[in-house]
Order: sequence, then C-alpha cells, then structure tokens
Amino acid sequence: MALTGIQIFKHLPKTNCGDCGVPTCLAFAMSLAAGKAELAKCPHVSAEGKAALTEASAPPIRTVEIGPHQDAFKVGGETVLFRHEKTFVNKPGLAVQITDTQSEAEVAGRLARFTELSYTRVGMQLKGELIAIRSTTGDRDRFMRLVAQAKDVPGARLILITEDPELLAAGAAELKGARPLLYAATPRNVEAVGKVAREAGCPVVAKADSLDALAALTEKLNGLGIQDIVLDSGARGLRQAMHDQVHIRRLALLKKMRALGYPTIALPCEMTDDPLKEALYASAFIAKYAGIIVLSDFQGETLFPLLLERLNIYTDPQRPMVAEPKTYSFGAVDERSPLLVTCNFALTHFIVSGEIEASRIPAYLLVVDTEGLSVMTAWAAGKFAGDLVGVAIKKSGFAEQSKSRTVVLPGLAAMISGDLEAEIGEGWKVLIGPREAANITPFLKQIA
Repeated sequence: MALTGIQIFKHLPKTNCGDCGVPTCLAFAMSLAAGKAELAKCPHVSAEGKAALTEASAPPIRTVEIGPHQDAFKVGGETVLFRHEKTFVNKPGLAVQITDTQSEAEVAGRLARFTELSYTRVGMQLKGELIAIRSTTGDRDRFMRLVAQAKDVPGARLILITEDPELLAAGAAELKGARPLLYAATPRNVEAVGKVAREAGCPVVAKADSLDALAALTEKLNGLGIQDIVLDSGARGLRQAMHDQVHIRRLALLKKMRALGYPTIALPCEMTDDPLKEALYASAFIAKYAGIIVLSDFQGETLFPLLLERLNIYTDPQRPMVAEPKTYSFGAVDERSPLLVTCNFALTHFIVSGEIEASRIPAYLLVVDTEGLSVMTAWAAGKFAGDLVGVAIKKSGFAEQSKSRTVVLPGLAAMISGDLEAEIGEGWKVLIGPREAANITPFLKQIA
C-alpha cells in the first residue's frame, strides 16, 4: 500500500533545508507520494526513514532489466501518464521475432537486419534492442539452435517465447548470465514457469486474459519470489490492447495498484499479417504505453519511422536536445572549403548538416555551444554573440587549415557579423548565409 504525503513527511528530517530542490520537507513529501520525486534527492533522511519509505520512493511501475546486468535493457520505471508532467524514463524496446517454422535463410536474414538497421540521428544511435525466439512446433532441437544463433548477435537481449516450462528452462540454461525474458507464465503453468524464472534469475512475462486475472497472476509470482515481471493482457485486437495498456498505466500510477505496477509487452506481430498495419499498431503502442513491442520483422521503411517516433516521445521535453559542439566536415574538404557556423540545438544541427551534405559541396560546419538554444533564442540570450563565435572559430583551428578563411553566418544572425570581424581580425571573409536552411545548397553553389 503506497504511503500518503503526510505519512512520508513523518519520516523526513523536517529541516526544510531545500537541498532536495524543494523549499520544504512537506512539499517534498507530497511530490514523493505523487511519484514526482525520488527519495535519493534528500541527503539527510535517516537509514530508518529510508527503510520505511522504500515502498513510497519506488516507482509505481517497476523497472525491469533484460539482458546481462552490465548491458541490460531497462523497461518500466515510469512515474507519469504524460511526458510533459515530468518525463518518460525508459524507452520501449523493439524486438524482431524468429520462429522454429522459418527457414534457415529467413532466420539469418532477420538476424542480419537486426544488426544492420542502425541509424545515426542528432548524434544518437538508433536501432532495435531485442530478439524474440518463438517455439511454435515444440521442437526442442530446433528451438535450441535458434537460441544458439541469437545469443551471438552483438547487442541483442533475448526473449524466449513458449509456454512449455521445460523449453524455457533449457533456453535459460543455454543463456546463463544473459538474463533473457521468459514468456510466459499463465494461470495454467505459473508454478512451473515461476520456478524456472526464480532458479535462472530471469524476468518473466505474466500473461492472462483479463486485468483481474493478470493482477492475481502477478501476486502468485510475487509469492514465488519473482519481482521482475512484464505484463501481457492477452488482447490481440488493437482496440482492446490499447484499452488494456492505458488502464494498466492508470491503475498503477493513479490507484497505486502494485499488482499491475509493471511494464507491459505488446505483440503487433500476432495482430495482423500486413507489415504496414503492424507498423501502425507498433506506433500506437510506442505512444501508449508498451515497454516492449515485438515485430515480425525489421525493415528499414517501417523500423526507421518507429525509431524516430520513439526518440521524439522518449526525450525529456524540459531539456533541449543538443549536438556536440565541434567542427564537422562534409565531403572532400580542402583549404578552400568554407566554414559554416550554427548553434548546437540538435534539430538545427540536423537540418543544416543534412542540407550541406545534400549540396555535395565540401564544407565545414562549426557547431557553437549555445546550451541547446536555437540561433535567434541564443542571440537574444547573449549566447550566440560575435565575440563568442569568434573565440569558437579560433579554438577550432580552422585558420591553420584554410586559405580562404571564409566564414558563413546564419542569415538570422547577420547582426553579429561586425563583432565577429572585430574578434577574428583582418584576413577573414565573413559572409551572411540564407535565413532558411533549404537555401543552403544554392548559396554554397554560388560561393563555391
């Protein structure tokens, strides 16, 4: 049973020191009860207080790790319904499925695409994280061969899908130390699968055909000593599956229902045979609220949009995404190549660099540290001033490798050109670039 704010307050030091970032201990207690703060932020709480507040300070949705501890993929740990309330914590994992009914070539192709389909976006590497291995026929030898194949795939965390406890035990033994997710414990096999999960130290999926049955199932698993649980409500129609996802999240967060306070798994691969419809279903589950999403296959035209959607949703809306401040080069740059300058707001950097690359004209791009602010906002805040940009150009070493010494400012920052010229001195050519990134290509062709 979750504690109220007043109950939590009784265990706090009551010094109102503000070291937690909140003015008073009572306000901190209320935030803790609402799941909007962490107990670790109070540096003065006693050991007895920490023990008493363990339940209240734990996220209402448990964090579950899949894979070896040193390289585990985390799901759950969420504290809010909507990311603007605070932020979402752990992005949902995308899994590709291989089965014992597929040909060797088909399995090899899916495993290869799992590795190859990786994308760089605003300095971040985007790819799928999990491989789901399904036993459809019950053929132990074939299942174990798939497990052996998948365990050698770099960066893969594994899900073993079968309701046969013996197969799960064999797969878990083969993957000792890799902590695969075992799918699934049901009301029919919960004792046997729970024993396998406990002995192997693996997380397990609880699967039932209603939320009431699911809550009863997790309580049985808890009684068997299993705490790392992922929920499957059993729904295979989009409407009912989305209903269950939302209600599980609301019951866990708003009603503090611990029996449903776990991350969920969704299987669009079982909902349709149409790859595009499957991707559409997956996009809905990324938004609300699956912790793991199992796809029948990874294809670039569907995986990439899903990765971008996930990136957009699972970033902190209160913190701007930033690119690394440094000099980037595009094409076969030489001593005549110009140096374009921009801010380190990630979206601006991504768009500008894309336009430079598309122009096929060799050029440098200096990203100045503006603390994640856009060009105009950074200029207004004094973080994209002529003297600061000039210092960044000097530190970049561009002067030593360029004869043209041509610097191109964003059109929106034309007002800093005079200060920049004064900072970098004579012998430099400061040009005013276009106001819109779409015009970078014709501009570069004009000055080339």
